Amino acid sequence: MPIRVRLAMPVVLGLSAGLVAGLVASPAAATSAVAFTVEERRLDRAAPQEILRRSGFDSVAAELARALGGARSYAQAERIVVREGARLWTRAVERAQGRGPVEYEKREALPWTGGGGRRVGLSRDDDRPLYWARLGMTREVRGWEPRFGLSDRQRAALLGALERASRGQDDIRYSGSGGGKGLKRVLVTGFDPFTLDRDVRISNPSGATALALDGTVIQTADGPARIETAVFPVRWQDFTDGTVERTLRRQLPHVDLFATVSQGRVGRFDIERTNGAWRGGFADNDNVGRTGTIPVTGPASQPQWTSTTLPYEAIVGASTGRFPVYDNTSVTEIPAGGTAAVVRPQGPTPGSTARAGGGGDYLSNEIAYRATLLRDRLGLHDTLPGGHVHTPVLQFGAGNTDPATGAVTDPEFVRNRLDIIAQVRAIVTVALDASATESAA
Repeated sequence: MPIRVRLAMPVVLGLSAGLVAGLVASPAAATSAVAFTVEERRLDRAAPQEILRRSGFDSVAAELARALGGARSYAQAERIVVREGARLWTRAVERAQGRGPVEYEKREALPWTGGGGRRVGLSRDDDRPLYWARLGMTREVRGWEPRFGLSDRQRAALLGALERASRGQDDIRYSGSGGGKGLKRVLVTGFDPFTLDRDVRISNPSGATALALDGTVIQTADGPARIETAVFPVRWQDFTDGTVERTLRRQLPHVDLFATVSQGRVGRFDIERTNGAWRGGFADNDNVGRTGTIPVTGPASQPQWTSTTLPYEAIVGASTGRFPVYDNTSVTEIPAGGTAAVVRPQGPTPGSTARAGGGGDYLSNEIAYRATLLRDRLGLHDTLPGGHVHTPVLQFGAGNTDPATGAVTDPEFVRNRLDIIAQVRAIVTVALDASATESAA
């Protein structure tokens, strides 16, 4: 069953004037109808277009199109998509960390909080420009018809290379960071926005955290630590295809701590104690659901449960920010010999079958399960602290809750996101300090 629902549509349908101009000049526009994905089709809505304009990322897809227009071979096209994808990731990271070009700002009579006012550039902590700009790029590749011809397999390979490069998955490097021999290494992952049919304005604080922390150095009681990050798609098929293992396998043996991060519950952080080997079927960003045991290599040795090795007691007991942090031990299981699912507040019982980990049965649970299973299969369970952190749900301010009429940002929305980012940074610092203490003992 394919991951994406493909619907034919004209390339320039519903686009803003600026993006239409870019696409008309691009190879993709030469095709009258392109089978865009459900995820890509959301790009034509008003809020994504406004996010791209106000961030200055509205030219990214057209720039890729122009570069591809000069490609004379598949090899050259591959180099172009990798270069432009990596450039997008770097640009998003630099923007989030206050580097790079001056923020785009333009005063116009456009809504801010629904009542009129001025239009200004989005705050730098926003993860959404990266997400929507990437979709613009994948649409260009999907609709591109070069003179030298492109097979379906080659196009899929170009899309894969673009995804990896623009998500920081190929950019995890700890050498040359200036921290010296004793520099600790931390890996943090985030996610794209999701449930966009509910509210297309949604931002994901885990993705924003990844951009804010990538390449940064934090000070711990045991010395400096460098954080490297990557962002993952909210698509079941990518996980089935091994995107998590492909990205993390070469990294885990060399890091001192890892944390997979995603958006979870309202008003709280959770350190998820246990992860389950089950997909619950909730629709992903392409409106595709998957239900069943999480597919991994070596299924004969696949456990129903994996556990965090993060120092959860120390994290929960520390003062890391304004949101409370919980050690979440609850799971849902089918007990050994049973047939019905049962909630177990204190964790799974022996011989049970997973139906939801502490982090649920969606891709948050799945990345936690896959990462910790990989840790264990690499023989690192007793030496590598790692597990899943659920952030609070990122909420808009009061009065800005209607997706149809609300603004794409507001002061409370920005404050909430900044506070979540800062608290993830603090949680990572506490985890490193506590892990160092445990190792010394």
